[in-house]
Amino acid sequence: MRAPREHYLEVVKTTPFHRRTQAANHLNLWHRWRDYTVADAYFDVALEYTALRNACAVFDISPMTKHRISGPDALAFLNRLVTRDVSRIREGRVGYCVWCDDRGQVIDDGTIFHLGHNDYRLCSQERQLDWLLRSALGFDVSIREETAEVAALALQGPTSAAVLRALGVSAVESQTPFSLRVVPFEGSSLMVSRTGFTGDLGYELWIPPTHAERLWDALFEAGMHVGIKPMGTHALEMARIEAGFIQAGVDFLPADRAIRTDRTRSPLELDLGWLVDFNKDHFTGRAALLAERAQGSRYRLVRLDVEGNKPAKDAYIYDDRRRVIGAVTSSMWSPMCKASIALASVQMPWGDPQDTLWAEIYYQKELKWSRSNMRCQVMSGAFYEPARRKITPPPNV
Repeated sequence: MRAPREHYLEVVKTTPFHRRTQAANHLNLWHRWRDYTVADAYFDVALEYTALRNACAVFDISPMTKHRISGPDALAFLNRLVTRDVSRIREGRVGYCVWCDDRGQVIDDGTIFHLGHNDYRLCSQERQLDWLLRSALGFDVSIREETAEVAALALQGPTSAAVLRALGVSAVESQTPFSLRVVPFEGSSLMVSRTGFTGDLGYELWIPPTHAERLWDALFEAGMHVGIKPMGTHALEMARIEAGFIQAGVDFLPADRAIRTDRTRSPLELDLGWLVDFNKDHFTGRAALLAERAQGSRYRLVRLDVEGNKPAKDAYIYDDRRRVIGAVTSSMWSPMCKASIALASVQMPWGDPQDTLWAEIYYQKELKWSRSNMRCQVMSGAFYEPARRKITPPPNV
C-alpha cells in the first residue's frame, strides 16, 4: 500500500472545487492564493467580466482565510480587535471591518459573519491567526482557523438571484445586502450571504467540502439559460476596482508585514473613517487614531477619473505645479464607465474634488514607449454601483 503523503510536503493545495475549475480552465492560467491554486482566467478575461456584468459569474473563494471565533467573550474580543462597533452586527448579518496595530495602522480588512450567539466567523485575505491569538490574551474565547473546513463560491451578477431561485433557495427573496441565511442542500446545509467583492448584485455560498462539487454542478445546471460562467481573478480584479474596493498588498501595505513602517496607512487614510467608532470602548489603535484625527492625516485615498483611455498603471500623481504628491495603486480602463479609472494614495491636503491633479502615464505599443500627462478628476463613492445591488427582493432577470 502506498504511504500517505505528509501534509507539509504538499506545497500547493487544491480547493474542493478544483476538479471542476480545472476542467473549465481552457487557458490553463493559475496562480497561488495562500496555500491554494486558483484560476486567473478560464476562457477569456473580457468575456468573463462581461458575463459578470450582464449575466452572472462564479468565483472560487475557498482559499479565503476563515477564522471561527466563539465563546463568552467573543463579542468583547472582536470589539477590542476591530475599529467598528461589532455589537451593531446583529445575528444573521455580515459586517465589513478593519483592524489596526497600536500605531493605528491597518493590518488587514475583512468581514465578520455573526453566525449565532457568541459565534462569529472572521474572513480575511491574509492569515491572521497569530495576531488574533496574541490579541485574545485575557479573553474567554476560542479561536481557530477553519479555512479548509469550508468550501465557498461567489455567485455575482444581475442573474445571480435568478440562479438561486432556480436552485430552490427561496430565502433569496427576503435577503437584504449583508444578510445571511442557512438553507438545506442535498442532505447538508448551505449558507447564503448577500455579499461579494464586485459591487454588483451577488451572493457568497458556503458549504462543507464534501458537497462542493454537487453545489458547482447544481449552480451551472440552474444557470444554464441565464448565462452563468466561471470567472477568474483577472475579471474579479476589474470588478473590484470599478466598485472602488481596496485590496491588501495592493492599495495598502499590511502593517504587521511592513519593513518600512512609514509606508503603511491608517483607516482614515484609506477613506475608511466610517468604520472607526470612537464612541465604543477601547480598541487597538484607538489612541493613535484619535491623535491623527486631531492633528490630521498624512495621506488620502482618492478615486480618480483619468482623462484619456490609457490605464494609469503605477502612475505618479502631480499637482498643478508639477510636484509629485502621490501614486496610483490600482487602475484600469472600465468597460462599464467607459473611462480610465484609478485608486491613488495622495499626500494631504490634496485630494479634494476641486483639486486639479495629473497622472503621468507610461505605456508601450509595439515596442515604442510613450508618456502622457492626463488630468484627473477626484470622484466620490464607487465608480460603478448598479441599483440592483441593493434592491430587495432582487430583480428576477
